[in-house]
Amino acid sequence: RKAFIPRDNDHVLLSADYSQIELRIVAAISGDPAMCEAFRQQRDIHSATAAKVYGIEESEVTKEMRYKAKSVNFGIIYGQGAFGLADNLGITRTEAKEIIDNYKKQFSGIQKYMDASVNYARKHGYVKTLMGRKRWLKDINSNNFTVRGYAERNAINSPIQGTAADMIKMAMIKIHHEFKARKFRSKMVLQVHDELVFDATADEAEMIKQVILDCMRTALPLPNGVPVEAEIGGGLNWLEAH
Repeated sequence: RKAFIPRDNDHVLLSADYSQIELRIVAAISGDPAMCEAFRQQRDIHSATAAKVYGIEESEVTKEMRYKAKSVNFGIIYGQGAFGLADNLGITRTEAKEIIDNYKKQFSGIQKYMDASVNYARKHGYVKTLMGRKRWLKDINSNNFTVRGYAERNAINSPIQGTAADMIKMAMIKIHHEFKARKFRSKMVLQVHDELVFDATADEAEMIKQVILDCMRTALPLPNGVPVEAEIGGGLNWLEAH
């Protein structure tokens, strides 16, 4: 990142990225009450998850518990099972299974979403993002267990990642129109996953920060009142800005 610099001394780089966007989308699409509530209350989602999984107060959550909960939060949407989690965290398969079982019990809405998504794909041959963009899954009813398993994981994950991709594209369009309308000289130069990079004139940098954040937060409102958050930083190279 350090290799990416502004065009000259009169410019700075700005980097804006979505905060935990895939997890927010999981919460919103699944409508899971516990996860939606944690995001609405702006709590640390991994600590909130750990508290639920371990049956303790959030104030009692240790660093290690939070780390394990974070792995489950991200792993579960990629179809990770007890074997994968155990390998990832260096814990026994028994402990990993217990964590996943507790997670599914506490966040039952997410399990329902996963099952419903796979069943929808089996019936229709595709899944959809919130915007209705389709991902076709020709192997969803395959007799080959491995091939079918891969399609099932995609059935769960594609609506989430696809919605995140739709959201940032819509944000880019919105930002482009705002920059044009306000006659900003700063330029949007790069999109990487859930992050946007700008080559900003030094005198516009502070002004455009709020415009960028507003466009990103409102590009695609999520259902069930789950808020969309974005953060922005600046610097003399991409590493500093990130």
